[in-house]
Amino acid sequence: MSFTVRAQVRFAHIDAAGIVFYPRFFEMLNGAVEDWFASRLACDFATLHKRRGLGVPTVHLETNFLRACELGEWLDITLDVQILGESSVTLAFVFAAAGETRLSGKVVLVCMHLAQKRALAWPDDLRAAMQSASAEAA
Repeated sequence: MSFTVRAQVRFAHIDAAGIVFYPRFFEMLNGAVEDWFASRLACDFATLHKRRGLGVPTVHLETNFLRACELGEWLDITLDVQILGESSVTLAFVFAAAGETRLSGKVVLVCMHLAQKRALAWPDDLRAAMQSASAEAA
């Protein structure tokens, strides 16, 4: 099942041209991933990082910028599980405003043991939640 959050384009997101400065989209994407973990996977980032000692760094990112976004617009950011690997997950993402796709792509996250700085298989609870999200999307 798709996961969607809303984000407003704020003054801090725009550049001198009056449109979103592209790295700000990646900050918004990370915020959507954090919300997905908290809401759908029942594991907020504070718990993931501080208590469980895990991180989910981005190891691959593909983005198609289709149309500029401006100050004040509301963006619907949608995530869908595409591929669930042993220690990675590929999420498709779409940013849309007023029903029009503005940005789309894929992001690959890896489960990482923070202290050891190495990839690690997804814990059972997170894997099950991701499988459930993936099955609902199919």
